[in-house]
Amino acid sequence: MSFASVMPASRRIIATLAVTQLIGWGMSYDLLSLFGRDMARALGLSNETIFLGLSIMMAVSGLSSPSIGRAIGRFGAASILAAGSLGFAVGLALLAVANDPVLYFVAWTIVGFAAGLGLAVPGYAAVVERMADEAKTTISWLLIFTGLSAAVFWPVNAWLADFVGWRGVLWIGVAAHLFVCLPLHLSLLRIPRRELKAGLQSADGEPLPQLSKTGSLIAFLLLAVSTTISTFIAFGVSPTLLEILRQAGAGPALAIQLGSLRSALGITARLADLMLGKRSTALGTAIAAACLMLASFGLLYAGSGSLWGLFGFIALYGFGTGVMTVARVLMPLSLFSADDYARLSGRLILPQNIANAVAPVAYTALIDRSGLSTVLAVSAVLTAVTLAALFGLVRMARYGRRRRLAVEPAE
Repeated sequence: MSFASVMPASRRIIATLAVTQLIGWGMSYDLLSLFGRDMARALGLSNETIFLGLSIMMAVSGLSSPSIGRAIGRFGAASILAAGSLGFAVGLALLAVANDPVLYFVAWTIVGFAAGLGLAVPGYAAVVERMADEAKTTISWLLIFTGLSAAVFWPVNAWLADFVGWRGVLWIGVAAHLFVCLPLHLSLLRIPRRELKAGLQSADGEPLPQLSKTGSLIAFLLLAVSTTISTFIAFGVSPTLLEILRQAGAGPALAIQLGSLRSALGITARLADLMLGKRSTALGTAIAAACLMLASFGLLYAGSGSLWGLFGFIALYGFGTGVMTVARVLMPLSLFSADDYARLSGRLILPQNIANAVAPVAYTALIDRSGLSTVLAVSAVLTAVTLAALFGLVRMARYGRRRRLAVEPAE
């Protein structure tokens, strides 16, 4: 009997998806942060054109999410994740041999479809399928590990590139998806799925809000606004973070160190939120995260050029984005029942990915053409809008819970 076969199912799922999601993000979204400008020189394209590859990736991933969501319901999340591994291998192989814009963008299109199959929602759906009421804790643990993608792959890929170049790094990614991720995803098929049952308790351990049809629609729209804008900020800042730090006064080496520290701080924040257990809620976590993000932009503006401003920004932004990632994934489980999770997440990912497709190009243009101050001002305004939507959700959730508690005795 293998060790894996006697591990608790939750640990097997976390171990499997932690590795595959780490590789998936590290060998796709995190690539251009390090190699974008090298690729631009090699292909004779502008930086903005190169970063358009990320926009294509996120747009294709988002646009394909409704059909992928239906496929998850039909074939199961594990099979979809395995297909994503194959897609990543093909897309990265084409990107490694690309010498012209056409093949470059074709490669990112395939990577985008593979991302829809192999990242985020299908992974969380695999957890919900197999862990049911324990999904919140398992997803929280998974997010702690997967949040390390930049911290792991920025220094590792930079080191590998010194020996094999950025094209060689891409071929290593192809091998990782074929010989690591694909077998691990297939191994999930051996973990039985649990039947999901609608309940009256949210993932936070509180009564599920009882909302009218109109109330549910408004709650969903507020949820879409808050998650879409917060991911737009994160996906815009992340690929331009090194340049943001450089314009704020950090040297190249310090910028990479601070970028890696940001990911580590994000993991620490997620772990702290997990340790709080039922004392924290997804909505409360989201509000705290947005406040930290807003403070980070103000601090970097006030302390630009100083070491304390750089470290303070990374600390606040790292903590804020770290716990916001957890909140975005878990908020649907706080407001709606577990059996609605895959359907709602599939709907939410579409506007998120469309916004995220625009974010890298928008932030690259802002930082290159307008400078650091404009980037910080735009980010602060967007974060304030996110906070307003979150406070609206809190108000609706409280009203819905009071409504459910009021009618329960009569039932």
